[in-house]
Amino acid sequence: MAEFTGRHMLVVTVGAFSVIIAVNMLMAFKAVSTFPGLEVENSYVASQEFNKKRAAQEALGWTFSHLYERGRMKLAFTDAAGNPVEVGELSVLIGRTTEAEQDVRPAFTWLDGIYEAEVPLAPGPWMIRVTAKAKDGTLFEKREEFLVRS
Repeated sequence: MAEFTGRHMLVVTVGAFSVIIAVNMLMAFKAVSTFPGLEVENSYVASQEFNKKRAAQEALGWTFSHLYERGRMKLAFTDAAGNPVEVGELSVLIGRTTEAEQDVRPAFTWLDGIYEAEVPLAPGPWMIRVTAKAKDGTLFEKREEFLVRS
């Protein structure tokens, strides 16, 4: 058996640190490349507008619910009396909470008091962000998480 020399120790040490540095660089690259970015441009301005927007949204008296089954997403807006609400404008983002790569913006159609869209989603955790405008222009925003089972 060969003698373990200082040169062998140097190779082992350099090799170990090379692997550690390579893994750290890969993880840093993945973290930066999959991060969706900022939620708002200026958090101070957004905080000043939050209470006004919330009060206006609560004054609508709307309730929002969603259901995902067999590749279809269904959205329901109801007023304080429980009647279906047809919104003026609707924008929906469905995606993973930690990355933007799988984000989709499906086109929903109004059918019998419910909005529906074909949305093929892989199993796992998802997030839905809904932005709707009432006929009078009042903004309604909701963000919820849900789980797609296989």
